[in-house]
Amino acid sequence: MKNRTTLPEGYRPILSLDLQKNKRQMLTVSIIGTVIAIVMLGVALPFVPLSTLFDMSAGLGMYALRFGVLLVGMVAYIILHELVHGILMRALSGVRPHYGFTLMYAYAGSDAYFNKGSYLLIALAPVVLWGAVLAVINALVPTAWFWVVYLIQMTNLSGAGGDIYVTYKFARLPRDILVRDTGVAMTVFAPSETNE
Repeated sequence: MKNRTTLPEGYRPILSLDLQKNKRQMLTVSIIGTVIAIVMLGVALPFVPLSTLFDMSAGLGMYALRFGVLLVGMVAYIILHELVHGILMRALSGVRPHYGFTLMYAYAGSDAYFNKGSYLLIALAPVVLWGAVLAVINALVPTAWFWVVYLIQMTNLSGAGGDIYVTYKFARLPRDILVRDTGVAMTVFAPSETNE
């Protein structure tokens, strides 16, 4: 099934996810993100002490610069993450995406209907792309900057809890599904015979 701008005849909704209004789904995504962050801390702490982030031996200006870069980097990362979703939505459907922020999430959404493969690509592309970019940067920066980049990487992986959750849910569904993602809510459609 190709990506579409209209729902084909005979397709019916089989699953809805609303990561903002459904408290159970929101809690699941929060737990996934928290577990990822804890694991990432556990992996890095034995190699680079967190105290290096607070090291002031290079002066107050460098200390302030690190925290400024960290804050700007986290905000920029969130925007870039959603832009990757939106660019792929547009490239795969021809439909202009829309962007927004809620109390819990930044999002990219579309009125298009995406086939399973396209949607899984859209969901995972930002975490993979920015994960690779940040891993390379993390390997190149001096120790004093390690945690600045690593905390942005933690934002990347733990913040993708929703993307990981929907990928897990949708990967187990039939191949001929179509997904409409309006931002924080997704509806999965399948041919009527799939529901019976």
